[in-house]
Amino acid sequence: MVTELTEQQREQARVDTVIKEIDRQIEGAKQALAAAHQETRAVEQNYSENASINRYEIDDIAESRSEIEQQRQLVARASENETILAHQLDTLKQLRAQPYFGRIDIQDPGQAEAESLYIGTASLMNEDRTDFLIYDWRAPIAGVYYNGTLGPVTYQTPAGTQRTTLVKKRQFTIHDGQIENMFDTNETVGDAMLQAALGRQNDQTMQNIVATIQKEQNDIIRNTTADLMVVQGVAGSGKTSAILQRIAYLLYHARESLNADQIVLFSPNLLFSHYIASVLPSLGERNMRQVTLPNFLARRFEGLQVESLFDRYETRQQSNAPHPVADWLEGAASMAAVKDYVDQLANSQAPLQFADLTFEGRTLFTKEAIASIYHHQVAKMTVADRLVKVKNALLRRLQHLATTEAKRDWVAKELDTLSNQELHALYGQKTIDDFADEQAQAAYLARRWAKKRLRVVADAIYNNYFLDFHALYRQFLLHLPLTGPITEAVQQQLATDFSHGVEFHRIKLVHTAPFLYLRDLLTGGGQNRSFQYVFIDEMQDYSLATLIYLKHAFPDAKFTVIGDAEQALFKPLELPETLLNRVGDALAAKHPRLIALRRSYRSTFEITTFAKSLLPDGDEITAFARHGDPAKLQVHYGQAAWQTGLIKAVQAMQQRFPTVAVLTRDQEEASQVYHHLYGQVTDLHRLSEEDSQLPSGVLILPIYLAKGLEFDGVVIANVSAAHLGDQATGLLYTMATRAMHALTMLTLGPVTPALTGAASQYLTIEPPTEPQR
Repeated sequence: MVTELTEQQREQARVDTVIKEIDRQIEGAKQALAAAHQETRAVEQNYSENASINRYEIDDIAESRSEIEQQRQLVARASENETILAHQLDTLKQLRAQPYFGRIDIQDPGQAEAESLYIGTASLMNEDRTDFLIYDWRAPIAGVYYNGTLGPVTYQTPAGTQRTTLVKKRQFTIHDGQIENMFDTNETVGDAMLQAALGRQNDQTMQNIVATIQKEQNDIIRNTTADLMVVQGVAGSGKTSAILQRIAYLLYHARESLNADQIVLFSPNLLFSHYIASVLPSLGERNMRQVTLPNFLARRFEGLQVESLFDRYETRQQSNAPHPVADWLEGAASMAAVKDYVDQLANSQAPLQFADLTFEGRTLFTKEAIASIYHHQVAKMTVADRLVKVKNALLRRLQHLATTEAKRDWVAKELDTLSNQELHALYGQKTIDDFADEQAQAAYLARRWAKKRLRVVADAIYNNYFLDFHALYRQFLLHLPLTGPITEAVQQQLATDFSHGVEFHRIKLVHTAPFLYLRDLLTGGGQNRSFQYVFIDEMQDYSLATLIYLKHAFPDAKFTVIGDAEQALFKPLELPETLLNRVGDALAAKHPRLIALRRSYRSTFEITTFAKSLLPDGDEITAFARHGDPAKLQVHYGQAAWQTGLIKAVQAMQQRFPTVAVLTRDQEEASQVYHHLYGQVTDLHRLSEEDSQLPSGVLILPIYLAKGLEFDGVVIANVSAAHLGDQATGLLYTMATRAMHALTMLTLGPVTPALTGAASQYLTIEPPTEPQR
C-alpha cells in the first residue's frame, strides 16, 4: 500500500510540474494574443483609411488597387494569426484541467531502458521544446495505448510499420489538476475508467471519448485507406462518438491537405446536430459542415416543398400496409433505370422537354427554338455535352439581344427612375469625361442597364432552366421498366401523382433521388468535388437510391456511413449483415471496410439486457457491466389510471435526474402526453422537428427525433399492442436504448407481443390497479 501511495505521489508531482508549464505557456499565449489583437486592429484601421481608388489617372488606378490588395492581405494574415493564437490558448486551458489520461512505457529494440510517454487530448512540449510532456492522442505512437497489450507491439507511422515493446499501460482520472484515480491495465481502457465515464449523468451535449476509446472504435478512427467505411453499431456502442473522433484524427493526420470545410456530416435532425456540436471544439478542431437530409434536398428543389422522412413517417403511421412501389423507387433499380433512360435519350431523336425563356412576361426564346438548337448539335455527343452547346448558343444570342433591348423604350424609362447613386454605380470604371457626347453616354448606360436587367435570363440559362425538368421526370416515370411492382397502371399513377404534387409545389421523398440523378446526368452538373469526406449517420434511415445519389453528388469524397439496422423506424427490421451488404453493394467501392460494433456502453447492464432480448439476434450484443435498476413496466387498462401512472412515473424520475425524456410514437401522441403532463410536471418541454436546442428538464418528443441522443431517464408513454402496431420491435428497441440509467414503460391496454416473450423476464412488472375490461 505504501508503494502504491508513493507511486501516486510521484505521478501527482509530475502532474503539478506539467500544470506549471501549462500556466507559463498560458501566460505567454495571453500576451501574444493581446499583441496580435492590437496589430489586427491597427492593420484594419489603416486598411479602412486607405481603401479608396484614385480614378483620375490610369497609372494611379492600378497603383491604388495594388496597394489596397496588399493591405487586404495584411488584414487577412493578421486576423489569421490572431485566430491561431486564440486556438492555442483554448487548447492550453483545456489541458490544464486534465493534462492527460494515459501513460505507456515502451522499450524500442536496442534501448537499455523503457521510455514513459503520456497521452492527452493535445500535444505539449517543455520550455526549451526538446521533449514532449504530452503526446496528442492522434499521434502514431498513441495507437499503442489504444490497440496494444503488454509485450511486443507494432504501430503505423508515415514511415511505415514500427516495432516496440509495451512494458506498462497506466490510466488516470484527473480532475482540476488532481489525480482522482490511477491504475495499470493490460486492456485498451480498464473497466474502472469506463465505469466512471459512463456513470456520469447526461449534460445535453456529447462528450469526446478519447480517454475511453476501445480497440474496435480505434480501428474506425485511424483508418485512412478505405474509400467506403460502413459501420454497423448496436445502440450505445459509441459509433457516433468514434466517427467524430475519426474526423478529428483525419484533420490531424492530413493537416496540410484537409480542412474542416472539406468534410460534411449528414445528421438525422437539428437536435442531434446541436448535441454533437461541442465534440470537435473540445479536441481543438473546428467543426465540420453539418446538414440534414431535408435541408440538403430543400436547396436542390428550390420552389418545391420536399416531404421529409418525418412527414412520411407520420403519414404512414396511419397505415401498416406495405409499400412495394415506393420501395422500388427508393432502391438501386430505380437509379439504374434513370441511367438507362438518359442513354435512350442520347441515342434517339426523341426531343427533350424544353421550356420557354421569358422576361417581364415576354418570351425571349421559345422552347421550339431551343429544341432546334439542340437538334443541330452533333448527334453522337452525350446529352450533357449537347446541352452545354445549347447553353453557350443561348448566352451568345442573349448578348446580341441585350444590344437590341438597350434601344427599347422600357430601358430609357427605367434609367429615368434611377437615383444618382445607382447611376454612378452603372458607370463602372468610366466617368462622364470618357464620352464624346451625351448620346454616346446614354447609349453606354442603356447597354449596361439592359445587360444588368437581362442577367436574370442569363442565370436561368446557366442553371439549365430552358429544360422542363418536371416534364422530363414525368416522362421518365411513364417509361419505367415493367418489372416487379411496376405495371402500366402504376406508371400512369406515379406520373399523375407527381404532376399533381408539383402543381401544388410539393414533391414526395420517393421521387427526390431519381429526379436529382436524372437532372444531373442530363446536364452534367450537380456534383461537388471540393469535399474529401462525407459522413452519414443513421444510414438505415436512408434509401439506397439516396445513398447512390449522394455518392454521385460527392464523387471525390471517401464515405463513412454508420447506423444500426435494428433501429430502423422508417422501414421493416432487417439483420445487420443484410444492411451491411446492401449498402456495400450499392456504393461499390474499390477499398471498402465493413465494421460491426457489438458491445453496448450507453445503458446499464439491466436496460441493455432487456433491450437486446427484443431482437431476433440479440445474443450478438454484449452489455457493459454497469449495473442499475431493472426496466419497469406499468400495466393500465383505464385512461384515468394510465394518466395518473404517467404523471407519477415522470415525477419520480425527475427527482432522480436532471434530464428525463418521455418518448412517443409520433407527434400526435407527443401533443396528447404534453396535455396530460402540463401543470403536473415542472420544467416541461415538447420538442419538434424545428427545435435545435436540447434543454434540461422533462422532454416530450417522438422517437424519430431522439435518434442518436441519450437521456438519464426515459419514460415510454404507451407500449400497448394497439398503439405500437406491427413494427413494435424496432420502435421499442430504439426507445429503450435511449436510457442511460433508468427506463419505465407504461401500457394503456394489452401490452405489445414484443414484450410478452423473452423480454418479459428482464422486466419488473407492476400489476394493474384496475381490472381488464
